[in-house]
Amino acid sequence: MKKSFALRVDAEVYEAIEKWAADEFRSTNGQIEWILSDALKRAKRTPKKSPQKTKEEQ
Repeated sequence: MKKSFALRVDAEVYEAIEKWAADEFRSTNGQIEWILSDALKRAKRTPKKSPQKTKEEQ
């Protein structure tokens, strides 16, 4: 599940992310998600995935 929220970013930082995203053929939003995921991995703070519910449990 993805959660939406407003994010305020300096215009120059946003433009740099936008260019980086274009260089890697991603959307700006996709690039921001990738940056955050990479930062979490590097900090060893990746959230643990909750087990999937089976059809019987739903």
